[in-house]
Amino acid sequence: MQPHESISILLVEDNDGHAKLIERNLRKVNLLNPIVRARDGVEALEYLQGEAGEPITPPRLVLLDINMPRMDGFEVLRRIKSREDLRKTPVIMLTSTDSQEEIDRCYQSGANGYVSKPVNISTLGEKLLRLGLYLEIVELPAVA
Repeated sequence: MQPHESISILLVEDNDGHAKLIERNLRKVNLLNPIVRARDGVEALEYLQGEAGEPITPPRLVLLDINMPRMDGFEVLRRIKSREDLRKTPVIMLTSTDSQEEIDRCYQSGANGYVSKPVNISTLGEKLLRLGLYLEIVELPAVA
């Protein structure tokens, strides 16, 4: 992803501390793209619907927490992948577990990546920094 492109990232994360840490570490690698935050799955889907149902330019990437109030990440992922205009949007799941069962479920549901959030804050920061570096070099599909 090139910073000069207007590529927005939708960050769906209910934990304020994690959201700040994710954004800070993405910025450390000079990822200057707009980051829109939704605090839970319902808010994410409302954002993706646009104002009064008006279509929005879809984000080029979704960073999606799994365990959230009101609607979990699995349901958000299912709804994103069921929409023609969002189906190709890469979704990277973020969660505090590294259960193989959960990892498999994410990929079977259409996730494009899975990052476990370690409890240790510095380890999480290092992982997010590497994620930011990855996002700098990966080519993403065109938006609908």
